[in-house]
Amino acid sequence: MNAIVTVIGKDKVGIIAAVCIKLAEMNVNVLDGKFTMVMAVDAANANVGFEELAAQLRELGEGMELSIRIQREEIFDAMHRI
Repeated sequence: MNAIVTVIGKDKVGIIAAVCIKLAEMNVNVLDGKFTMVMAVDAANANVGFEELAAQLRELGEGMELSIRIQREEIFDAMHRI
């Protein structure tokens, strides 16, 4: 059975992680052939610099056989402008 998960509420750190962990605990997989996630994040208060943030995300991705990249919003916007 396929289903749609909708999450609505006040934004806070950890929502995506919590929902995905709960789904994984119950052996529920995200569909659509390939998994794609594009998130706008606020890194202003990160406890590491941008380069370290990028490195840690890249390492996480390698461990999960995924490609995880982060780029500054202004660069993303410039690349995706019509």
